[in-house]
Amino acid sequence: MDELQQPPRESSSNAVVFHVHGVTKIYQMGEVQVPALRGIDLDLYNGEFAVLLGASGSGKSTLLNILGGLDTPTEGHVLYGDRDLTRASEKELTAYRRYHVGFVFQFYNLIPSLTARENVAVVTEIAKSPMQPEDALQLVGLGERIHHFPAQLSGGEQQRVAIARAIAKNPDVLLCDEPTGALDSQTGVVVLQALQRVNRQLGTTTAVITHNAGIAQMADRVIHLADGRISQVDINETRVDASELSW
Repeated sequence: MDELQQPPRESSSNAVVFHVHGVTKIYQMGEVQVPALRGIDLDLYNGEFAVLLGASGSGKSTLLNILGGLDTPTEGHVLYGDRDLTRASEKELTAYRRYHVGFVFQFYNLIPSLTARENVAVVTEIAKSPMQPEDALQLVGLGERIHHFPAQLSGGEQQRVAIARAIAKNPDVLLCDEPTGALDSQTGVVVLQALQRVNRQLGTTTAVITHNAGIAQMADRVIHLADGRISQVDINETRVDASELSW
């Protein structure tokens, strides 16, 4: 079995899930080098809810893609547990993404011809110890909508199907890229409630990137990014329930 198919060895509540050290990412655009990350040092902990906050172009998505094994840094190291993702083969990274990470993006990427349940089942059929699709949909508040097609669902409901799909394989980590970016405030709050419920009930380490400062109040920690660097880290002594957010 590939190393990255196996669970992380540490499981205590304060265990470091990700250790990011000296991560730089430079994109080559013709003859021009464009730095996206400039020496990131960051730890993310087991079961925490972290918000990565910053303006467009601050490096949030690049960092999230590197954590998720979708991209690799130009320099530096990313450890998942005690495994260095930056030294992993493409086969190992595929196994890592498949068995350990759930992704939620701004756009839902649901298959139009499949029901909500069938969209979730696409993932559970390749997972090792998945949830039942019905249970995942129930957790995000869509237990009554399992037989509806995407066209019959609102934008917020479609995003919650996407969250159910991401969590149904029981990932250790949930990485969310602007999950409320295409939604109005009221609908966005419902989506954030679903993410908060997953974090609290399943203990899934959750990282949400956003440019929306209002979301930061629901996090354990807020990591501010600017110009490819971490500019500030705030710890919320008391997390605000997502239902109380507005922007």
